Amino acid sequence: MKTTVSVIKADIGSIGGHICPSAGVLETVRTVVREKGAGLLLDSHVSHTGDDVAILMTHGKGVGAAEIHGLAWDAFVAGTATARSEGLYGAGQDLLKDSFAGNVTGAGPAVAEMEFEERPAEPLLFFAADKTDPGAYNLPLYLAFADPMNTPGLMLVPNIAKGFRWQVIDVDYTEGDRVIELQTPEELYLLAALLRDTERFVVEAIWSRATGDLAASVSTSRLHNIAGKYVGKDDPVMLVRAQMNFPATGEILAPFQVGHFVAGGMRGSHNMPIMPVRQNSTISYFDGPPVVSCAAFSLHGGKLTGPVDAFDHPFWDRVRAHVSDKAVEIRRQGFFGAAMLPWSELEYTGITHILEALDGRFQVRRAPQAG
Repeated sequence: MKTTVSVIKADIGSIGGHICPSAGVLETVRTVVREKGAGLLLDSHVSHTGDDVAILMTHGKGVGAAEIHGLAWDAFVAGTATARSEGLYGAGQDLLKDSFAGNVTGAGPAVAEMEFEERPAEPLLFFAADKTDPGAYNLPLYLAFADPMNTPGLMLVPNIAKGFRWQVIDVDYTEGDRVIELQTPEELYLLAALLRDTERFVVEAIWSRATGDLAASVSTSRLHNIAGKYVGKDDPVMLVRAQMNFPATGEILAPFQVGHFVAGGMRGSHNMPIMPVRQNSTISYFDGPPVVSCAAFSLHGGKLTGPVDAFDHPFWDRVRAHVSDKAVEIRRQGFFGAAMLPWSELEYTGITHILEALDGRFQVRRAPQAG
């Protein structure tokens, strides 16, 4: 039997602004998942990263199953009711539809799913990011699956050396799913040309070319494209299978030491370094900095062993200190230049209104006539 792993995540209310969900919200979500998931799920795990609640589920229903998505939707609706009863900020923020229509994709929550035949040992990594866009995973995935400077397995392991097939989606295209597939290493430069534009082109999935097995799945929804206005950052989730015919866990984690700059932070409108944080961490400095957590599991017969907190190690304390320095340094630049996103990418439209108001006040200065 194939196993399906689904993770569905949403911001449904937070204490004190954009900090973290309450214990009551988390308990409500866990209760709904436990009660309604009986007989439906093989296993589950509920956690939070920043102010987002994530429901990780294993089951045999396949990708996009209405029962699984409906369960998550019901849990988030119940959690939203608790958030409202507690007066939490942004209650139900990511639930952009009035009712469940068979699938939460396009309704606000972030979704990543994988269906596969389990290996005898199945290491699985669950990444959750807050205060940033889906393109935040572009660089770590590129380094882990395509760069031998990061991943020696691309040279040392024959099946890994055969490369990977990448599916990239154009998230600015709203009339359907506009996707392209590229093969590495042959099309490495073409892939790089796309992935540099993290606001538009996002890695959606990666497959092993040696076996055809799915290696990674990333949520790619952009909330402002769904709602037509700013309702929060997209806060993407990602599932990655590790070891054997895929990069090792350490090769997948290593790129996050860069603390690369991503879109996000305060009002979703700045460039900030992303910080690898411990499980169930809060949001703080400048509504950020953007954060990413990683829960490591072993999967067997649909049952989860773990999680182990992949970023809870002394090494990452040093990385967090470095990322903090980078965050403070770019914030010293305020709204100038690269510190703030270009106006076309700003999540709040106030500056657009200012520019429109000023447009009529511009005058064209004519060059003086000669002699």
